[in-house]
Amino acid sequence: MTSPDLRHHGDVDAAPGLADFAVNVRVPHPPDWLRERLAAALDGLGRYPSHLAELRAREAVARRHGRSPDEVLLLNGAAEGFALLPKLAPRRAAIVHPGFTEPEVAFRDAGIPVDHVLLDGDFTLPRHVPSDADLIVIGNPTNPTSVLHEAARLKTLPGRLVVDEAFMDAVPGEPESLAGDPDVLVLRSLTKTWGLAGLRAGYLLGDPETLARLAHGRPHWPVGSLTLEAITACCEPEALAQSAEFAVEGQRHAAHALEQLQDLVVLAPNGPFLLIRAPRGARQALRDKGIAVRRCDTFPGLDDTYLRVAIRPPEEFAVFVDALRVVMEELA
Repeated sequence: MTSPDLRHHGDVDAAPGLADFAVNVRVPHPPDWLRERLAAALDGLGRYPSHLAELRAREAVARRHGRSPDEVLLLNGAAEGFALLPKLAPRRAAIVHPGFTEPEVAFRDAGIPVDHVLLDGDFTLPRHVPSDADLIVIGNPTNPTSVLHEAARLKTLPGRLVVDEAFMDAVPGEPESLAGDPDVLVLRSLTKTWGLAGLRAGYLLGDPETLARLAHGRPHWPVGSLTLEAITACCEPEALAQSAEFAVEGQRHAAHALEQLQDLVVLAPNGPFLLIRAPRGARQALRDKGIAVRRCDTFPGLDDTYLRVAIRPPEEFAVFVDALRVVMEELA
């Protein structure tokens, strides 16, 4: 079994009653137009999810990324995609860290050897990857470092490449996305931007043969009707335009956050979260003041001086900044 620390996620840090800067979901609930779409689909819950609804969702994703529908595998959240990866039966998997830990959990639980490939000192791509690794997993932008890697550099990594783009729609213009590359397996999440963490909605992009291997053995009706409706709705042109606006707005919020915390931020953020470095004890001290942030000592390559902080609108982020300022004075 994998270490319980690898299974730790920000929702555990964000206990009820705390101001939540631990979870990277942009909004507390879906926007009104999406709620209306989901509400309208409730009357269909007495029927099993239809093949037509599943096809509509795959076609919407395919149009969004310039792919064909048979290059799309719909998921109950991107995390399900990681759970399917052991079906590819790599001899040895390389996981780039610090990064999202679910891929490592999936491979280790399946008995597949895993190598840690640590990012260089400034959390850029490593120069050396084990030569016997035939599958490599990396996030872009990487969680929790908020670093955006160049697509061309990613393509130079050896073996089959799996890129976790769960936060790519928070990057204005998505300049380094590989979602349109037929040679790369890409995971996408819709839960972060649209406030759908409780519904679970995501998809895989890849060649049809690989997706068929991953889908083999899944139960019938693997994705529910509400998730199918959410995927379809969030990939339509109006939603994509709004998502692009959110990305630009998020970068403005990130710039504001950077100004407030410039002495603590490790690198300028590209995702909707900051990696900061603070004195030991800062996380618990913040918690005692009603502020939840994501612990980072569960990410290989980081220790308990690192904290991941979700970027919120300035008026909300000011609550965190004020609390941190007091904590820093106390710990000094």
